[in-house]
Amino acid sequence: MGLRCGLVGLPFCGKTVIFNAITAAGVSSYNNLEMNEAIVSVPDHRLERLVEMYHPLKTVTTTLDVVDIPGIKANHQEGNGRGSRLLGHIKDVEALLHVVRCFEDSGVPFEYGTIDPVRDVETVDLELLAADSTTLENKINRLAKRVRSGDKDAIRETEGCVKVHGAIQQGITVRKQDLSAHELASIRECNLVSLKPVLYVANIKSTEDAANRHVTALKQIAEAEGAEVITVCGKDEADISQFERNDQQEFLQVLGLEKSSMERLLYTAYRMLGLVTFFTTGEDEVHAWTCRKGDKAPVAAGKIHTDMEKDFIRMEVIRYEDLVELGSESAVAKAGREHIEGRDYEVQDGDIISVRFNNNG
Repeated sequence: MGLRCGLVGLPFCGKTVIFNAITAAGVSSYNNLEMNEAIVSVPDHRLERLVEMYHPLKTVTTTLDVVDIPGIKANHQEGNGRGSRLLGHIKDVEALLHVVRCFEDSGVPFEYGTIDPVRDVETVDLELLAADSTTLENKINRLAKRVRSGDKDAIRETEGCVKVHGAIQQGITVRKQDLSAHELASIRECNLVSLKPVLYVANIKSTEDAANRHVTALKQIAEAEGAEVITVCGKDEADISQFERNDQQEFLQVLGLEKSSMERLLYTAYRMLGLVTFFTTGEDEVHAWTCRKGDKAPVAAGKIHTDMEKDFIRMEVIRYEDLVELGSESAVAKAGREHIEGRDYEVQDGDIISVRFNNNG
């Protein structure tokens, strides 16, 4: 399961520069009309170590699918429908990477004459809210006939939608509404864009900007809604992403960074979305997989093959740290650190698994 994230923000906030920093795609920063997309392998030092140990014929990483959505302007929902198309792209992603310009430079164009993260975040949020309002109104209208006939399910579902819609009219994004399980179920099919988790990306010009007043303002916004902020020296890191991997670390150190923007973004996004990585190993293939934290063993097994979930018997689990420490699967088993787990086991980050299932049918 690859993680699919959408970069959103105002025109000229630096989204495409950030896109290039994350993906090394090297696309033009001057086309504000077309959507860019790239799939990149997620770096994981554990996978690299497993490859060194097993020397597999094939290595499969987890992936990050990054979509650079053209800049969202105020009142995008009006006019020729371009705003509706752009916001439609947002419905296809699992998380939003909201890029906010946090540096001042009169030589770099921007949507407004001033830098104001509070204004900029509100502008984008209002457009997301406008889209969600229309979506909910359409659903409420679709349910109206069933409500009039006394359908209890339709009545309960409409009540949930009306409550969420009312909060939207007050300018409250859906992710901030602290909805009950019933209310979430009522709106699930709507795929509301302001419900998607958000990671704020502060686009800065240099590491000296990392603690400036604009970044501070953005962090206050994020803290108020339980979100997080990462700072990215957009232009510099986009340039570094074009170098050979072995050279990138040297240049990142010049910027005072230990990890690339992609690694920092991935670490935060995985934590924000509650994702974990587990592995399958062997001489034929070493493969990294992704599931959600709390997924039971059969669900995680289903990421490998649907039959493994349906006909699950048991899961044999080795911790990555134990394998590296002891040097082989046999040594781990001899030390009593291999675990046999059943259907209720929750797969952990770093688990190396082997699934036993009934493959006779």
